[in-house]
Amino acid sequence: MNHNTPDAPLSPLPHTGVDRLREALRHARSGAMLTGLAALSLHGFASAPSPGMIDRVDVLVPRTRRLRSTALVRVVRATEWPQPAEIGGLPVAPVPRALADAVSALSDASVVRRLLTEAVSGGHCEPGVVVRELNRARLLNRPHVVDAVDSLLAEGRAIAEERLYEMVRAFGLPDPLWNVDLRLPGGPHLGGQDAYWPDQAVAVELDTRAPRQDDDALWSEYTRKREHLERLGITVVHLTPRKLREAMDQQATVVRTALMAASDRQPAAYVVVLPR
Repeated sequence: MNHNTPDAPLSPLPHTGVDRLREALRHARSGAMLTGLAALSLHGFASAPSPGMIDRVDVLVPRTRRLRSTALVRVVRATEWPQPAEIGGLPVAPVPRALADAVSALSDASVVRRLLTEAVSGGHCEPGVVVRELNRARLLNRPHVVDAVDSLLAEGRAIAEERLYEMVRAFGLPDPLWNVDLRLPGGPHLGGQDAYWPDQAVAVELDTRAPRQDDDALWSEYTRKREHLERLGITVVHLTPRKLREAMDQQATVVRTALMAASDRQPAAYVVVLPR
C-alpha cells in the first residue's frame, strides 16, 4: 500500500449482527481487529450491547494506516499493538484495550461504571490492568471515568478479600484477626492489615493499589511500612488479587510456611491490635 495516499473512506455497513462486524473488518483491510463495545460484546459482557445494536463499530488499526472513520465505523489507531483474541473467527482486542477504547467514546457515567465493574466482577481482568490501560489512554482526567474507577477498585478489593477468606477456609489455615490496625503501645500507627495472626506475628496485606501517576510514591510508602513491621519482628506476606485468583494453593503454602516458621524467629515486639 502507498502510505502517502489515504485509503478510500469506509463504505456503509449492513445493520445485522456479526455480519456487520465482519464487514467492518473487511473494509479496514488486513491487520485490523475489533475493539470498543463490539469487542466487549464478543467477550461476553452483559453490559455491552449486542453487535446488531451498536451504532458505530470500533476497529483498531496500526497507527500508520490512513483509513478514515465513517458514520458506522470508528477507526482507532494503536501505537502499541495488542495481541488479539479470536472469538467466533473474528480478531478481537483484549478486554483492557477494548474497555479503554469504549470508554473514550462514552460520556454516560452509569454505562462506564457498569462496564468497568463487570470487567472485574466477571473475572475478565484485574483492576490494576484496567486502570493502567485507562491511564495510558489519558482518560483518568475525566471526572465520570475517575468516579467509575473508584467503584471498580472497591469491587476489586471486595472480590480479593472474599478470595482471601476462601483461601483460609479451603486450606485449613488457622483463623486470623481480619481487617485490623496495628499500633505500638502509646506509639504511632503501623498500618492496616487484611489478616493478622498475633501468636505467630504474621500479617497478610492485599496489594490492590491501582497503577496511576503517583504509583511510585504509593509503593515507597508501602515499602516503608513493610520494613518497619519487619524490624519489629512481624512477617508481612504480600498478596495480589491475581495471585489469589490464579494460584490460591501456592499462596496458602506461602502463608502456612510463614506461620510455621514463627517458632524459629525471635519474639516480635508487642503491638496493639485494633479493628479497622
